[in-house]
Amino acid sequence: MHALYFLLRTFILTKNTMAKAKHKSPIKVPGWVKTFAKLIERISPLLASKFAFWLFTRPVKFKLPKREQPMEINSIQQKIHVATIDKTINVYRLGNNQKKVLLVHGWSGRGTQLYAIAENLVTAGFETISFDAPAHGKSSGSHSDMTEFIASIMHLEKQFGPFDYVVGHSLGAMATLNVVKLGLNVKKAVIIGSGDVIEDIMLYFTNKLGMKIATGRLMIEHFENKFGQTINTYSAYIAAQEVKIPVLAFHDENDTDVPVSAAQNIHTYLQRGELIITRGLGHRKILGDKFVIKTILEFLDHDKENNNIDGNAIANRVPGPGKKGE
Repeated sequence: MHALYFLLRTFILTKNTMAKAKHKSPIKVPGWVKTFAKLIERISPLLASKFAFWLFTRPVKFKLPKREQPMEINSIQQKIHVATIDKTINVYRLGNNQKKVLLVHGWSGRGTQLYAIAENLVTAGFETISFDAPAHGKSSGSHSDMTEFIASIMHLEKQFGPFDYVVGHSLGAMATLNVVKLGLNVKKAVIIGSGDVIEDIMLYFTNKLGMKIATGRLMIEHFENKFGQTINTYSAYIAAQEVKIPVLAFHDENDTDVPVSAAQNIHTYLQRGELIITRGLGHRKILGDKFVIKTILEFLDHDKENNNIDGNAIANRVPGPGKKGE
């Protein structure tokens, strides 16, 4: 067991060392980790599935880029304890206006990751509230999952809400659809680069570890036993079916983290959704693109003109409502 712990600890340190360099995604799984995962799988598929789950729920903490430092400096920060998960999260408040927008980062992200969107929203007359999810950024913990993202958002709604709008990226976009489904009372939502089917995500992860599909399904079973519900309960397309508010979705056709087909599937289930497919922005560059930000501002506040922001993304609009969500 001590040897196992040493290997796991070494893996985490390796991930964090890689994170100090420029963030290039997706991160490749080191060959020795794959070898170790396959070795465990031969000994015990059940143990291998638990090992995979252990890795799956541990995000990488990346060094704060210079571009995010102004938001880090200018925002009002405070630690908030989320009693339902017994974890403390770091909250960022930027601006001081009546209209509030909640920003939700993705896996291995942080509360300042949507800095360009936040700064433009504040300039347009909004206040933004964002946070480091559990085990991310300055927040406590070493492991997390979407249920903790959801719990954090619901807690922030009670303390800082009501929010007028919510913007989510990647896993944060999936959490956004889920909290709206659960009753977060916002007027509109924006989702960017959202994942979709939880089962596909988990099986893809175990596949990257070099494990068999059967082991991946054991990991899924471990998750379901732990939380007492099926994983697809949290799939974005499932949540989308119960989202009644207008939703603007962005996804880049060159996203190597999440395929554009995820957004296309989610869109078909949204009752009042519009999908904008961009080109050449990938999974993270899309967050700072001027066209994307301009379109978000126009979507959230039709009464104001934001023509001073020139966009350069190539977009293919897919208007709502979706086909299956009607």
